[in-house]
Amino acid sequence: MKQLMFQDDPSFWFETLRNLGLAAYGGSDVGEVIATASRVTSGDYDGWHDAWLSTAERLETEARAAHPVSARDGLLRASSYYRAAEFFLHGNPGDPRIDHAYERGVACFRDAIAHLPDVTPVEIPYEDTVLHGYFYRAAGTGPGPRPTLVMHNGFDGAAEELHFFGALGGQERGYHVLTFDGPGQPAAVHRNGPAFRPDWENVVGPVLDFLTQDPGVDPARIALLGVSLGGYLAPRAAAYEPRLAAVVALDGVFDAVSALTAHLPLPHEEAVRRAAAEHDEEMDRLIAHARARSPILRWALDHGRYVTRTSTDREFLAEYARYTFKDGSAGKISCPVLVCEATDDLFYSATEESDPRKFYRHLAAPRTLLSFTEEEGGDAHCHPGAIRLAVARIFDWLDDTI
Repeated sequence: MKQLMFQDDPSFWFETLRNLGLAAYGGSDVGEVIATASRVTSGDYDGWHDAWLSTAERLETEARAAHPVSARDGLLRASSYYRAAEFFLHGNPGDPRIDHAYERGVACFRDAIAHLPDVTPVEIPYEDTVLHGYFYRAAGTGPGPRPTLVMHNGFDGAAEELHFFGALGGQERGYHVLTFDGPGQPAAVHRNGPAFRPDWENVVGPVLDFLTQDPGVDPARIALLGVSLGGYLAPRAAAYEPRLAAVVALDGVFDAVSALTAHLPLPHEEAVRRAAAEHDEEMDRLIAHARARSPILRWALDHGRYVTRTSTDREFLAEYARYTFKDGSAGKISCPVLVCEATDDLFYSATEESDPRKFYRHLAAPRTLLSFTEEEGGDAHCHPGAIRLAVARIFDWLDDTI
């Protein structure tokens, strides 16, 4: 979509569009988002934080003095704005503003869903800790167990955001929905939990163990959906987890680090090889110059170090190179796969060599490729401009599949 704001900063525009899109299910209001973003200068991370925090605090104060329905609605929007406030601060993990905004956002979200029927916070046993999430019991549940969609986000999104990006849509269509933050995702990283890991089957396994204890869940009709980097993580889990009846990659990712090496003046394979070297000062300089030129790379490297607990940009690139289907594991998936793509993806362009299509071509299981276009307002990464359209198409596919 045309950048209507921040024409010189695709990263700031995408995050603005991302928050605009949440209005489809009550996670924002269009005027609030535009008014807030209008107070920000491109590339000013501190200014971005201050503007979104101010909006969140004002809205939370008003919501907590409001009547129940108004309070619920205001707190849901405030939760989104708090999440936006700390989004660009992760280059300095010790910045106290990060945890402050995150905890306020989660508190607003949990106080809001206390007004909603059949939405419950859950803690899922995982190794020596727990994963935090939410269970949405299907609307109009009749006799017998129901199909269930498990959802998780990717590189930077939170379980709370999935409330507006599929959980409510599934619930009203008769699905149970379980959302959660895995290792390296917000609930874990903000609370000193486990860092990201590529072998996501070891995360999804305990989640399914927890989920299938519910007698209302049909164990033969459980699907898994991953958003953004989740478009690698969810299919990776499906390659080794036979209990899944279907998997959705929103959007498909074949080789995650390719989105970052594309900004370097090196062939991809050379960049990956040199990132893993013990010392490479020239490579360090190339990365520094590239991040200075690219708002996308600047943010991705800062956030990547934060969620993988790596010390340098080059160390993060080497770690991120592990998130790939070049090992052939895509061919091990046996359940049906829905691969979504955005035709003007900020990270993975939709060409014959794009990541969604590379992933699609490596599948041996029943597969469907679903493109979202500029005409539909859905051509941005993960389709924040067309959330209701994406939810409709995905759940219609799930209806037909499981």
